[in-house]
Amino acid sequence: MNEMSTVSETGKTAGEMPSARPQPKPGVLDIAPYVPGKSKGSHGKTIHKLSSNETPLGTSADARAAIEAVAGALELYPDGAATDLRAAIGEVYGLNPDRIICGAGSDEVLSLIAYGYLGPGDEAIYSEHGFLVYDIAIRAAGATPVIAPEKDLTTDVDAILARVTDRTKVVFIANPNNPTGTYLPFEEVRRLHEGLPDHVLLVLDAAYAEYVRRNDYESGLELAATSENVIMTRTFSKIYGLASLRLGWGFGPAHVIDALNRIRGPFNVSAMAIAAGMAAVRDRAFVTRSVEHNEKWLPVVTGELEKLGLKVTPSVGNFILVHFPDAAGKRAPDADAYLLERGCVLRLVGNYGLPNALRMSIGSEEANRTVIAHLKDFLGQK
Repeated sequence: MNEMSTVSETGKTAGEMPSARPQPKPGVLDIAPYVPGKSKGSHGKTIHKLSSNETPLGTSADARAAIEAVAGALELYPDGAATDLRAAIGEVYGLNPDRIICGAGSDEVLSLIAYGYLGPGDEAIYSEHGFLVYDIAIRAAGATPVIAPEKDLTTDVDAILARVTDRTKVVFIANPNNPTGTYLPFEEVRRLHEGLPDHVLLVLDAAYAEYVRRNDYESGLELAATSENVIMTRTFSKIYGLASLRLGWGFGPAHVIDALNRIRGPFNVSAMAIAAGMAAVRDRAFVTRSVEHNEKWLPVVTGELEKLGLKVTPSVGNFILVHFPDAAGKRAPDADAYLLERGCVLRLVGNYGLPNALRMSIGSEEANRTVIAHLKDFLGQK
């Protein structure tokens, strides 16, 4: 071989040589990693963690007992189809289990939807302050996210419809929305669905549905049951108190569930999650207590913070979005640092485009009153 040749043993010239290390596919490094809420206050001290919308009531005793019952057989694979869990969900909600898919949190179901229905050249729409997992899932699938502006921190149907193109394949809607706590009445959801082309899949993420007490709200079960292009997702992480087990589910048309099952990993839901989920979804008394706790404290916390001069976005979930004054030393990051020093952990939401707000989960009576007292001191009120 000529000494001046730059052809390598692989037959490629220097300009064609591969990188010295494996490279992710285009677009992956453009994804902003999801950052969960903090779990510790300053100096590692945590008194009250209200950053992740976890329930203050813990977990159903029935669910804990179910976990213990399967703990002696951890060497065995779980049922890869989560058959009994799907049957339990179907029993409680009056659904055909064959049209239910279970996942490691509703996050996995959302990702499966993106992988199954999106690719390079496709677009998916979500609202301005929508759940950040949508953006991650869309980009990971190689598609392009399209963000629709909101109106008064609420999903705007007309803004979404105005952004639908021939490349649109999926629309993600969190209803209620996280982190704003606002919701779309069912008639608006129906109007959105009617305005979408038949080939566009409408995803209704109803992670906080159990908490909503509004006559004009519907989680999406009806649309998912009667439409060919709607899927609803739910989670066991919030009102059921099973966040650490990572368990969620989706309900939709048979052809959509079939597609998702073809790319779902085998044994994606653990035996403990299956057992706990079956017990939790059937423990309606625990759910009722959780709803009653939230119904009591959501308006109390909202009202007390408003008395301090803070603006609170009206919420139908188990959390509130608190807006701080645009004044030196009184902004949301200042309040966050002040609370962390005192062991109270809330959630900064600058990554959601809300740099001067904190999201606060509704906690126990002690947690709620402690945060209110600290914020009163922070704002210099006696």
